[in-house]
Amino acid sequence: MKGTSKMSVKVEKTENKNEVKLTFEVEAEAFNNAITKVYFKSVKHFNIPGFRKGKAPQNVVERYYGVEIFYEDAFNEMVPEIYENALKENNIDAVSRPEIDITQIEKGKNVVFTATVQTKPEVKLGKYKGIEIPKVSYSVKDEDIEHELGHIAEKNGRLVSIEDRAVQDGDTAIIDFEGFVDDKPFDGGKAEKHELVIGSHTFIEGFEDQVKGMKIGEEKDVNVTFPEEYFSKELAAKPAVFKVKLHEIKVKELPAIDDELAKDASEFDTLEELKNSIKEKLEKENQNREKFETEEAAIKGATEVAEIEIPSGMIETEIDNMIKDTETRLSYQGMNFETYLKMINKTEEDFRKEYEQQATTNIKTRLTLEQVFIDAKLEIKEEDTNKEIEELSKTYGRKAEELKENENFVKYVEDKLKADAAVKYIIDNAKNK
Repeated sequence: MKGTSKMSVKVEKTENKNEVKLTFEVEAEAFNNAITKVYFKSVKHFNIPGFRKGKAPQNVVERYYGVEIFYEDAFNEMVPEIYENALKENNIDAVSRPEIDITQIEKGKNVVFTATVQTKPEVKLGKYKGIEIPKVSYSVKDEDIEHELGHIAEKNGRLVSIEDRAVQDGDTAIIDFEGFVDDKPFDGGKAEKHELVIGSHTFIEGFEDQVKGMKIGEEKDVNVTFPEEYFSKELAAKPAVFKVKLHEIKVKELPAIDDELAKDASEFDTLEELKNSIKEKLEKENQNREKFETEEAAIKGATEVAEIEIPSGMIETEIDNMIKDTETRLSYQGMNFETYLKMINKTEEDFRKEYEQQATTNIKTRLTLEQVFIDAKLEIKEEDTNKEIEELSKTYGRKAEELKENENFVKYVEDKLKADAAVKYIIDNAKNK
């Protein structure tokens, strides 16, 4: 039993692996102080006959509403700090939210409650030294450079009008159209001089195929059916007729791949210089690809031979974090998580289930690399952490000194460097297939 004069705590393992139960007994005085603190925070909301709003004494509020009125808030006010301190004092690495069970709570008496929590699991490393990793190598071929040049030419092409034939795949057709459902026009179904690239599949299925073969000046009824999953429910699965008139046919005329293109499309004066620049860019991309695939193979090899029993709460917490990341990304697009779920026709439960395997893999990878770092007696230097923070400060547009004051951010950087060091160690000690 550990504790101070205000509190005592007993720690015991449960019958479940990687789980402990902490039994707390908090002195009545500490609980009474928490009640008083909560009273002063909330008194302004109480309106009791005979007193101005927010001016009723604590004992009057308790008589009027019942003595238990402040219990829940006082408990929540008091417990988080007590719980966190107990974890630190007992070296408990909790990986789940605690399951709280209050066994005694009453004014004037000690508060007794238990907190059952899952703990970080033991990692049994397999034979991670000397694992086999495929040798990955990618080279830049002439056709790769030509492919890139083709993209550059495509970007710098210009549309020219033709009049001597009908519309074909790849043409840009300049059309007027108006759509009708049940012989009535509908919102958004009309446009003039619209540029439609045939074969782009930007219109309803079947529309572009029926525009093919039309000649300049020709008018035609195009019959289509809206998809069942169409965003407008009024139009979903409905047959429609579009009255279409073709004004113009344009084709993309590509420039010659020569020195002139290099001058127009880049900072280089010659095609040879542009080719060399493309080659350098592709070689760098290949190096990054080789590095990524080698690291992935090293991580996979080490985690496959490691034995870890991951607690369910740890997986749930990881999924929570993954969902938070998704919510952040969606917010940049002006969308919330609930709307996104409706769009993909899934419940949050479906979403969590789909994330479960990825969450498990993430945790196993993280724990394995942490243990490799310890097992191999690796170190990261303070200057390495500072250097990484300096680099990240440029990315985030923040001052490095400001980031260094954030303990969570510094820990994130240290954990990243430790994981990188562990991966490098596995690769340095691996065998190539």
